[in-house]
Amino acid sequence: MPDRKRRWKVLLLHTVMLPTLLFAFYFFSLAPKAYQGVDEAVVEKIAKEHGREAKAPLIDPGSGDLLLFAFLGAGVVGGFAAGYYWRQLIGKDKKEG
Repeated sequence: MPDRKRRWKVLLLHTVMLPTLLFAFYFFSLAPKAYQGVDEAVVEKIAKEHGREAKAPLIDPGSGDLLLFAFLGAGVVGGFAAGYYWRQLIGKDKKEG
């Protein structure tokens, strides 16, 4: 009997989740164009309204995902350091455990 209830639960879950996922995929694929970032949609618009133009950045990361890779690397280094010094960060000694 429990096996039969489990099968019904799985069937019901799939009956609900599959159409929901298909609808979500269909809905998000209807976008007419790529979305603008906050810099383009808000900051540059307000800057143009006030007579200021965008300047080149001081440190240009170039195009592509170089900046994202730099943040990923910094997160890995920071996570490794936090994990290595975890006991010192949270203030517990090895003798207490």
